[in-house]
Amino acid sequence: MQLDEKWSFVGKKQKHCDEQDPREHTRGDCWDHVAFDPESRLVLQLLVGKRSGTRVLHLLKALREQLQGRVPRLITSDNFAPYATCIELVFGRPRRPRPSGQGKKRPAPESASAQLTYATVRKHRRQGRVVSVESKVIFGSEASLAGALKASECSTAVNTSFIERHNATDRHRNARKGRRTYRFSKDWQVHAAMSCFTNYSYNFCWPVRTLRRKIGKKRYEKRTPAMAAGLTDHVWPLSEWLAIPVLMHSG
Repeated sequence: MQLDEKWSFVGKKQKHCDEQDPREHTRGDCWDHVAFDPESRLVLQLLVGKRSGTRVLHLLKALREQLQGRVPRLITSDNFAPYATCIELVFGRPRRPRPSGQGKKRPAPESASAQLTYATVRKHRRQGRVVSVESKVIFGSEASLAGALKASECSTAVNTSFIERHNATDRHRNARKGRRTYRFSKDWQVHAAMSCFTNYSYNFCWPVRTLRRKIGKKRYEKRTPAMAAGLTDHVWPLSEWLAIPVLMHSG
């Protein structure tokens, strides 16, 4: 699983916002917090709003419920600081407080789950260009990382390439997120709704070229992320996706 945040803005750039004005909390920087499955190219969860650790935590809690408590084989992200804490809180083993008092020295409390392997990718830039990429294991061991990469169907190294490629696809599909244009959102709620529309319809309605399956000589079956994940057996037209009832539940 790969995690990332995609920047856009609503109404006006953040530098033009008056932070003392309570109306400005729905203007300026707006981020898509996304959880992405690189093997099926499925958008697992999306949360739109100001970039913060609180939103990362809400995103991962919703993801844990979606995965029914299962721990992803490997989690990768950029170097955004809140990820490590939130991932440990949601998917890790709770810390046990160290007993106080004198006596025999006791081992340090356990933190991350033995099943949890989490690594970060940090890009170093010079004059706007990436000159090096550094990966670091945060939770897990080199052995668990090697095992996760060996079991992966798409990666041989720690990366966030798949979610970054999806970010570009989503910017292409959602004009209000295009860079250096006048096509930006004017309303916060409409922006969030459109973000959900493009990201989740992508799962069922957007055939991904790299997911196609060869079925004959120069013949390929188009497949969407939902097909690759085993959620459906055909490419959905937008009318079919829009006709599916939405199940609402209170959290």
